[in-house]
Amino acid sequence: MKKLYIIILLLSGSLASAQAYPKFNSNNELKFNAGLFLVSGTVEGSYEYFFNADTSIGATLYADNDAFDYNGNFGIGPNLRAYFGYNPRSGFFAEAFGLYYTGEDRIPDNNLGVRNYDYSTTALGLGVGNKWVTQSNKFSMEISAGMGRNINPEVFQDTFMFRGGFSIGFRF
Repeated sequence: MKKLYIIILLLSGSLASAQAYPKFNSNNELKFNAGLFLVSGTVEGSYEYFFNADTSIGATLYADNDAFDYNGNFGIGPNLRAYFGYNPRSGFFAEAFGLYYTGEDRIPDNNLGVRNYDYSTTALGLGVGNKWVTQSNKFSMEISAGMGRNINPEVFQDTFMFRGGFSIGFRF
């Protein structure tokens, strides 16, 4: 009888398996930065791909009709995120990002009046935020902020750049 209990115990142990997180079928997410659009009229979209429950890589693309806005009229760049917390693919996150952007600056010149300077620059930075996900894991909402340093700023350009937003996303 003892042998029967040992065999049942071994078989039940091999049939049972446990995972820390459930399997996710939605590894892709598209986001729209509604906060930036409402504040400045800039259209910004992001894509995020989840490697696992707490790491993702993504890309951001934005366009603005006004080249004199703070972060220019066009930008594109990658990011790498790490999520911290109890819920997978959501909660508090930290990110490292790169951003290439273009724009124009108006600089007063004592001799010539106002001069327009075109620029294109690259920035590297860090950001933080928080993401909330619906129970079905299909929709998300996030608040984020970040600061970067321009690698090759022109004399007339700011050394630092800032990012921020309130984004709404869809996972597929």
